[in-house]
Amino acid sequence: MAFVGSLCSVRRTDLGLEDGGRCVRSGWTRRDVRVKMDVHIGDVLDIIGNTPLLELDEIITGSECKAKIYAKMESMEPCSSVKDRIGKSMIVEAEKAGEISPGMTTLVEPTSGNTGIALAFVAAAKGYDLILTMPESMSIERRMVLLAFGAKVVLTPAAKGMKGALKKAEEICKSTKNSFMLQQFANPNNPKVHFETTGPEIANSLHCDVFVSGVGTGGTITGAGKYLKSVNPDVRIVAVEPKESPVLTGGMPGPHKIQGIGAGFVPPILDTTIYDEVIPVSSEDAIEMARKLSEEGGIFCGISSGAAVHAAIQVGNRDQSAGKNIVAIIPSFGERYLSSALLEKQRNLAYDMKAVDLGD
Repeated sequence: MAFVGSLCSVRRTDLGLEDGGRCVRSGWTRRDVRVKMDVHIGDVLDIIGNTPLLELDEIITGSECKAKIYAKMESMEPCSSVKDRIGKSMIVEAEKAGEISPGMTTLVEPTSGNTGIALAFVAAAKGYDLILTMPESMSIERRMVLLAFGAKVVLTPAAKGMKGALKKAEEICKSTKNSFMLQQFANPNNPKVHFETTGPEIANSLHCDVFVSGVGTGGTITGAGKYLKSVNPDVRIVAVEPKESPVLTGGMPGPHKIQGIGAGFVPPILDTTIYDEVIPVSSEDAIEMARKLSEEGGIFCGISSGAAVHAAIQVGNRDQSAGKNIVAIIPSFGERYLSSALLEKQRNLAYDMKAVDLGD
């Protein structure tokens, strides 16, 4: 695998030491590492963004893939998901507009987990109280991370999906003094930050022929998609949704296991004219690909990442994709899914492990 636009370059050099630059006692070899980034960062929020693109090997894409597929590694954000971008953007822009202020405003938001974690991260850094509503089906890891950042979490029935979480958040907002709902599904600063950052990062790294993204709020595909089309009008934008909940293609919402996408409704900020096609991916296929990425590619990621890569490979297998560059968003890191269906086998093995007898 290869990184595109790597943050640092490393080369071995002869530093004039004994034994050709080797530390004689340890056998270690010195390396000259030239880092192309600021070493000192004054604000934790400035770490967000500038994630690398990783070209996927044939072991992942398969021998029939005619295109090069690159993973946009949003799992490498400070809080391990693409939602770090909008967590910062929505709060900072609301401050600029005079709508909220630290220590005075209580922030309220419905979330499937990753946006909530991003908001909790930013709220903790800036000094806001935060109340989050979340379907009870979301993983225990997400709940724990939210609590670790000091947020208050209110669970809603799984069967009600994100609609239920949204309804409860609206109720809390009405009954809480000096509260403000950021409304990730309707907030224009959600797609705006992807137009200003995610899209340019991709375009500045390579010529993107196809952009593949799962649709949760619709912010990533709307913002990054618009920017990429402004640079290259011929770029093909591909939306990914759960096969069990094919709302974007006119189907009925339904339960699925791809956390983070497939909210069960068409989000207000989603520009449905920006994408050229929708590829439905089953929970089973998404989980299988996420496992493959981890076990065979060393890319530990979430289920929606598996869905995006699965869809990207479908596109890459087409004859018209020969020689093209496809970029797929990897929205989140796999550690957030330890209690989910993704890692059921590993979880059972871990719980069944016994200590070995050392014979002493």
